[in-house]
Amino acid sequence: MTAKECILGRRSIRKFKADPVSHELLAQIVETASYAPSWKHTQITRYIAIEGELKEKIAAEGTSLYPPNGTIISNAPVLIAVTVIKNRSGFERDGSYSTPRGDGWQMYDAGIASQTFCLAAYEQGLGSVILGLFDQDTVASMLQLPEDRELVALIPVGYPDEAPVAPRRKPVEDLLSYLT
Repeated sequence: MTAKECILGRRSIRKFKADPVSHELLAQIVETASYAPSWKHTQITRYIAIEGELKEKIAAEGTSLYPPNGTIISNAPVLIAVTVIKNRSGFERDGSYSTPRGDGWQMYDAGIASQTFCLAAYEQGLGSVILGLFDQDTVASMLQLPEDRELVALIPVGYPDEAPVAPRRKPVEDLLSYLT
């Protein structure tokens, strides 16, 4: 599969088969995702694979912000919590910001890593969807994250039980401009 085929073929999957995802396969996907670029190679993104009772508790109690996400999480065999190590991306060693974006730069790293994870999962035959609407403090508490970590996104993962068609895309002329 070429990179273009992977990018064009991947869809956000919200319905999954009950088949479990092996821990070995998840490890391979994270190994591939570890090649995502990051600010000054800080590699701040960390993944937590959640299964069983805790996954169901997150689905039931951590999605009041948008309850349909609870159904998606419950339907997936595994849930990936995407976290970042705080105060590294966008910072200098002395703790000062490197850019006017301040600590916001870590979201770029987490976004790149999340998309890389989803593309690597797709290449292995898995579906995924990046969720941003959930009760962040509630879920972070359930995960017992250390003080230096921040929860950024949740990614339900599993073997797809749907094949959505690609939504219409804007033409290149709307997306690209040139200046001279």
